[in-house]
Amino acid sequence: MPTRVHEFAWPDRVVIGTIGLPGARTFYLQVRAGKQIVSIALEKQQSALLAEKVDDILDQLITAEGNPFSIPTGTPLELVDNDPLESVQEQFRAGAMSLGWDPTTAQVVIEAYPITDVDADDEDVADEMLLVRMPVGTARAFAKRSREIVGAGRPTCSICGYPIDADGHICTLPEV
Repeated sequence: MPTRVHEFAWPDRVVIGTIGLPGARTFYLQVRAGKQIVSIALEKQQSALLAEKVDDILDQLITAEGNPFSIPTGTPLELVDNDPLESVQEQFRAGAMSLGWDPTTAQVVIEAYPITDVDADDEDVADEMLLVRMPVGTARAFAKRSREIVGAGRPTCSICGYPIDADGHICTLPEV
C-alpha cells in the first residue's frame, strides 16, 4: 500500500499544544493550511527535543560563513501564537521523526511517522506520514512556543527532581 503523505509546504500554522491537565497531558503537533488540519500525538520528550533541535539548526545557520539566509535570532512578534489547539482529531501517534534543512526553499523540514509494531511484517510499514516545511521565522516561533508548552507542566521537586502532583508529593530521595 502506498504511503499517505500529509504534506504542508507553506503552512498557515505549526504548533505544539496539549490537551489535559499537567501530569495527564497529551501533546500534539498540529499543522494547518487553509481548512486542512492534521494533529499527531507526541511524547513530551519528543516535543522538547524537536524545539531544541529546530533552534540548533537555525543557530547553526546564523553562524555559517557565507550563509545567504536571513535567520531571526529571536521570535518575530507577528509570528507569536499563543492560541489553543484547533479541533483535534488525532491522525496518529508519532514514532520516528526526522528534522532537516532545505536550502532550496530556506525551510526547516519535519517528517513524522506513526509508531509501528516491531513484530509487523515488512509489508506493514508506515502507511502514512506527516511532512512539514516551515520558513525560518515560523520555525523560531514554533520552537519558542514548544519550549513554553513543555515547561508549563507540573513543578519539579527541588529535593528529588520528580514532578509534584496537584494532590501532593511524596519525596523519595535516591539511595547513595
